[in-house]
Amino acid sequence: MTLRSTPEDGAEPIQEEVPAPVPVVASINGWSPDASLPCYGLPGAIAPTGFFDPLGFAQKGIGLNDVKRNREAEVMHGRVAMIASLGYLAGEAVDGPFKIIGPANDQLQQMPAPAFAILTALIAATELNRARIGWLEPDFGSWNKTLWKLRENYYPGDIGFDPLNLKPEDPKAFASMQTRELQNGRLAMLGVAGMCAQELVNHRTIFETIDFYQKVYGGENPYAICGDTIIC
Repeated sequence: MTLRSTPEDGAEPIQEEVPAPVPVVASINGWSPDASLPCYGLPGAIAPTGFFDPLGFAQKGIGLNDVKRNREAEVMHGRVAMIASLGYLAGEAVDGPFKIIGPANDQLQQMPAPAFAILTALIAATELNRARIGWLEPDFGSWNKTLWKLRENYYPGDIGFDPLNLKPEDPKAFASMQTRELQNGRLAMLGVAGMCAQELVNHRTIFETIDFYQKVYGGENPYAICGDTIIC
């Protein structure tokens, strides 16, 4: 808000309040941030819940950068969860190259040290590349200007990796695809959390758990083959 003097004939100057200019943010993938809309108009809300934000991560008053950063985290965690959900099932159904067996929760520590080091390096390289594309370079002289800041022209999650050329050019089609990705990612995060918790409880693979409960509901005793052992 600025003040402007408006002199009139034979009168003292009048101070008028003039609204400060609103910064213009360029459209990104057909999305233009709109502070009047939930989550600045980012896609992801569907029926029947619509805009669902019980913890207030995108309530009015929260800055655009914070909303974009939260969406970035949601998109990336959703993608990791979708890969992990496939990894849980495939990793337990197919024998790995290093004779890794058992529940997925126990497979990482069975990897040989060189393979684990390569995996860690690949993950680090991927994350550094994402940071290079979407995040501002740190200003060591003034951390508050660049710390946790995304680039203004960066759409959360769009790091330019599209080997199958699936990204639509039409803004509405892109928003629809983004919503589908978000919903599948959200479901995958819940699913992976459930699979991880299940294996921590009974120390069985997902398929062994399914077989266990099939026997229970079929009237069989799933512990019949255990004999006198304490743990089965």
